[in-house]
Amino acid sequence: MLNRKSVTLACFAVLAAFSLTAAPKFTAESAQINFAQGNWATDPAKLCEVANETLLYLNKGAEYDANAIHGGKVKGASFPLARVKATLLYICELAKTNPKALTDPSFIANNFELVRWYPDVAGAQKLAKNKPLLANIPNDQILQTKYYVRIADGSKVKQASHPQALYGLPFDEAKLPLAEADALGSKITRFQLGKQQIVKGALEQQPLRAPALVWLSREDLEGALLQGTAVVPNGNKYRYYNVHRTNGIPYDRKIAPELQQRYWYFKEVKSVLGYGKDADYKIPIQPEVTVAGDIPQLGLGKLILLATKEHGTITYRLTVLADTGGAFANNLYQLDWLSGYYRGWDDYYAANKHRADYSSSWILVKK
Repeated sequence: MLNRKSVTLACFAVLAAFSLTAAPKFTAESAQINFAQGNWATDPAKLCEVANETLLYLNKGAEYDANAIHGGKVKGASFPLARVKATLLYICELAKTNPKALTDPSFIANNFELVRWYPDVAGAQKLAKNKPLLANIPNDQILQTKYYVRIADGSKVKQASHPQALYGLPFDEAKLPLAEADALGSKITRFQLGKQQIVKGALEQQPLRAPALVWLSREDLEGALLQGTAVVPNGNKYRYYNVHRTNGIPYDRKIAPELQQRYWYFKEVKSVLGYGKDADYKIPIQPEVTVAGDIPQLGLGKLILLATKEHGTITYRLTVLADTGGAFANNLYQLDWLSGYYRGWDDYYAANKHRADYSSSWILVKK
């Protein structure tokens, strides 16, 4: 997916024996780990749903998506893919037969191998100019930003209040598989235009080169591009739009989202979706149990425990790494937590302002 607008969150405790280092580090915990007192807030049914859908994607095999389907490529955080799959299966088994176990710290400590994640502070510092959340990342906690699914008002036609379209895949590649379309490069529309040209009306010129799926306000367009999803009310139901294919221009973390040249074409889908190399097969995701991160380095489907202060109390949440975005390229200092569905920034902020900016985090695999 892509980069996201986030308010960030945060967490707790420092390991006494931790040696200060700026490089990312993944360290196996002692078998006798004792979690600090706090609340455990995982929804077992939602966690199982994301775990199961992620497992289905992993079962397609590395030949389908070698970039994501692997056990990890980082020292200390790499496991045989079979163990990653077994962990996801175990999560669903517990959700169905013993759901309380997923919120029991003793059970977690006794039945999972835990690997503590220390962030890549040096990598964050390279991008920290005028970004205090990056500049102030602790050595023992990752930056835990949040993203949300934006509920947007849409129109079937262009209006003064809805001047920007979510565009579907251009007509010149609509029937082509991803690899075949990518091989055409600049011969097709998708690779010919940057975002700034499109928002100024390049795709509105005749002959039309791409279908307008729905018309939005500029604010809602930016939200959709940033979040990767738009949810538009349609009577008493919703219509869902998810990113499909990109124009190939990298996201530039040094400039504001509205000034980017990276652009996504969308596709109407049946639900909110996370990671997938093409819109024809993406992982359905759920709020509060899904995180986005550096899948190429960490590997899709890792079970991650986050400890974050919420209302001043440490709250533990089990999550599945089932999404990513442009901001996570070579990023081992951050995760993005899917917090929920909101009408806009004000609603989102009101619901999440009590969460801190950094989290202690562990990768878990079944013993």
